[in-house]
Amino acid sequence: MIKPLSVFLCALLTLAFFGCKPKAASITSIQRKEAANLVSEAQFAMSVRDFARAETLLAKATALEFDNGNYWISLGSMRVRLGQRATAKQAYESALHAFEAAYKLKPAVAQPYLQQVYALALLGRADDARALLVKIEKKHGDDQAVRAFVQGRQLDSMLASQMFKEVGL
Repeated sequence: MIKPLSVFLCALLTLAFFGCKPKAASITSIQRKEAANLVSEAQFAMSVRDFARAETLLAKATALEFDNGNYWISLGSMRVRLGQRATAKQAYESALHAFEAAYKLKPAVAQPYLQQVYALALLGRADDARALLVKIEKKHGDDQAVRAFVQGRQLDSMLASQMFKEVGL
């Protein structure tokens, strides 16, 4: 008769020897819909200048849909408006990581790469944003959005914008 403890120890040793990879966290469609609803509420709160409520709603949305860089950007901008620069920086860094991950999933699509430029600029890393833009132009020079961004000098326009200065670090 095999004792339950020995079965458990055997299983534990097998996992330790062969390893056990944790499953990547996945986001369900219900979570994505709930996050979208929260963001919609946050947009209304922003329109009536209730930034504290918008920040709370966006924090909940990013907890549900942590891979959405745009939600992180919105959360960061609300935190800057509330004077919470340290947590705004964390939100902008999370946005950067989300955009990097999105680009790795679909490297033929330039948009997440351009969004990284925006996140870097918000973080106050304009030189890094410019260097990344040069890489993007080399990799995706045929992409219409990339050409428009580079030729229109949109990074410089963005950095000079008063609205951008209000939410950037």
